[in-house]
Amino acid sequence: MAIYPNLILDALKHVRYPGTGKDIVSSGMVEDDMKIDGMKVTFSLITERQNDPFIKSVVKMAEQAILTHADKDIEIKGNISVKSKQAPRPAVAKLLPNVKNVIAVASGKGGVGKSTVCTNLAIALAQKGYKVGLLDADIFGPSIPKMLSVEDASPALEKKDGRDMIIPIVNYGVKMLSIGFFVKKEDAVVWRGAMASNALKQLIADADWGELDYFLIDFPPGTSDVHLTLVQTLAITGAVIVSTPQAVALADAVKGISMFQADKVNVPILGLVENMAWFTPAELPNNKYYIFGKDGCKKLAEDKGFALLGQIPLVQSIREGGDEGKPVALNTDSITGMAFDALADNVIEAVEKRNRDLPATNIVQVTMR
Repeated sequence: MAIYPNLILDALKHVRYPGTGKDIVSSGMVEDDMKIDGMKVTFSLITERQNDPFIKSVVKMAEQAILTHADKDIEIKGNISVKSKQAPRPAVAKLLPNVKNVIAVASGKGGVGKSTVCTNLAIALAQKGYKVGLLDADIFGPSIPKMLSVEDASPALEKKDGRDMIIPIVNYGVKMLSIGFFVKKEDAVVWRGAMASNALKQLIADADWGELDYFLIDFPPGTSDVHLTLVQTLAITGAVIVSTPQAVALADAVKGISMFQADKVNVPILGLVENMAWFTPAELPNNKYYIFGKDGCKKLAEDKGFALLGQIPLVQSIREGGDEGKPVALNTDSITGMAFDALADNVIEAVEKRNRDLPATNIVQVTMR
C-alpha cells in the first residue's frame, strides 16, 4: 500500500486537542514538514507554548490514529517531533536580569499583617523614587489586589522576543502581579502544590517586570512547596521577617528564620519587623497600649543578632486603608505613614549593607536521588 500525505492527514483529523476539542489538523497543529520514506513517516506538531501539558498525550493519540486509520504497519512511533510557537523561557539563572534586589517578606504564621507590611513597604520605596515590583505569592489567600485597589484589573499579554508576556498591573507607582487577577475573587483556590508552584513560576518568568530596584515577594505564611519553589526560581537578596510581639507569633517567626538560614537555602535575614507593636487610638495619638505584649520582636532580633527594621503601631487607619485600597504609606504625614517611611529607609540600608558585606545569594539547587 502506498503512503501519501493526505492519508496521514485524514487519520490525524481523528485526533482532538484536549485544550480546545478541535482536531489537530484544522487547528493548524500539524507542521508542513511531513516526510515519507517507504513506510516511515516523520512530521512535527506545533504547540502554542512551551511545556504544553497536553502535548505528550496528543503525540500518542496521533501515533495511534495513524496506525488505526492509515496503516498498522507505518513506522510512526518516535517519529513525531514537537515545536513551539513561543520562544523558550530563559534558564532559571537568567530570570529577571534587570532586577537589582529580590526581597522576601515572610512570616512564620498568618494573621500578623505580613501582606499589609509588604504592600506599604513597596509604596514607601516607590515614593522615594525607586522602581518597585510586588509579587503576591500567597496563592491560596491573595490580598494585594484589594489592598492596592486593583481587584477588577486584568493583566494584558504582549508579544516580546517571541514570547507571550504578562504585563504587570501598575498602581501607586508599584508594578504588581497576583494569582488574584486570574481567579474569581469569591472562589477558593484549591490546588495541589505542583499547580500552585507552576502558577507562581509563570508570574515570575512569563511576566515583563522590566527594570526594578526592588522586587518584593509577599510569601505565604508558614513553610511549604511555594517557599521552596521561590528559592529554587530566584536568587533572593534577603528576607524581611514580620511578626507581632505575641509569643505564639514569635515562635513561628523563629521557624521562618530557620527556613531561610538552612544550609541549602542560605538566604540572608535583612531584619525583623514588629507589626501591631502597640495600639494607639486616633483620639489619643500619644498613648500606647501593648495589646500583644511589649517589644517581643525587638527582643527576638536582639537575641538572634538581627536588625529591628521597624515597629508598626496598630492603628485603625491601617485596616481602613487596606480595605479601601488606599494604603497608609501614601500619607507620609500620618503616624503610620512615617513608620513605613522609616521602615523603607531601614530596608534600603540593610540591603546596601548586605550587598556590601556578603556574596550574592545562589538559587537553591535540588539534587534528585
